[in-house]
Amino acid sequence: MAVLINEKIDSLLERTSRSFYPTLKYLPKKIRGQIGLLYLLARVADTIADTKHGETDFLSDLLKKYNRVVQGDSSTLPDFSHLASLQTNNHEADLLCNVGDVIEGLAIYSKDDQERMLECLNIIVEGQLLDLERFGTANEGGEISSLNSDEELDDYTFRVAGCVGVFWTKMSLAHVISMPEDKLEEFFENGIRFGKALQMINILRDIPEDLRFGRCYIPGDALKKHGLEPNDLLDTSSIDTFRPLYDVYLDITEAHLDAAIEYIRMLPEGQFRLKASCMLPVLIGQSTVTLLRTGNVLDSDEKIKVTRDEMKIYARKLFRALLIPGGVRRLLEKNKKA
Repeated sequence: MAVLINEKIDSLLERTSRSFYPTLKYLPKKIRGQIGLLYLLARVADTIADTKHGETDFLSDLLKKYNRVVQGDSSTLPDFSHLASLQTNNHEADLLCNVGDVIEGLAIYSKDDQERMLECLNIIVEGQLLDLERFGTANEGGEISSLNSDEELDDYTFRVAGCVGVFWTKMSLAHVISMPEDKLEEFFENGIRFGKALQMINILRDIPEDLRFGRCYIPGDALKKHGLEPNDLLDTSSIDTFRPLYDVYLDITEAHLDAAIEYIRMLPEGQFRLKASCMLPVLIGQSTVTLLRTGNVLDSDEKIKVTRDEMKIYARKLFRALLIPGGVRRLLEKNKKA
């Protein structure tokens, strides 16, 4: 039974994750399944929250019901068939049709591992519920609302991604590595910033898409200081006025990526698979930040992202770097300067 469930989970992961699945393959086997399952549990919640239809209360209620079932507080799983029919992404529709299999996957793991997964998922769901409360449903052409402050932005990136850094770190410490007591606080903080870096990249890359559905994650008070309103970001010619502020957030993202590199350096030398699984998203993140510094992110026709072929190139470079003493450090430094 466990083998069958694992096969279903792996198949769903491969279909639903463009960028995470390659990272997952590098992970040590002792934690690969748990981290992959958390990804799917969170992806279900994200798909519910981001459905481009329905009232805010409807989606919030559905998200809460889903979380209660996963947390073990209810045995009545909502019917997701209608929501699945609304998805424009066939893989996300397929995921919603197989939510039961995803939740069933929890039973494979120990109570401690389940608690780690459920703790993280609960924080993510809280962030998504807060998102729905702030912005409402992602209906195209609606009024654009923004976060109020940098503090709200930082809190949001923790809730939906920084907490995954905590989970990843707890799983690694429980099953794969050990860390001196006096280094743990720094290790966890770097893990949080690792997650925040990846979410900041998503935010800074996806501005036109978010605006189209009424969501502006660039804080309103920061925009006002530069003479801008959220609606101004719909105009591609606003990039010159927006660029100084945008660069500030890219600098914050790059600083978080530096913390992610330090996180990798703190991993024991012999943990090649764990290092590799952390390095790949950092390499992709560094390259994405470089692209974002030169492209016009406000132009929805200018797709700024690392391609699948480029990901494969990074994977090959990473494999070679792991075989050479000092190769990891040189690869990260070279990629940052590129």
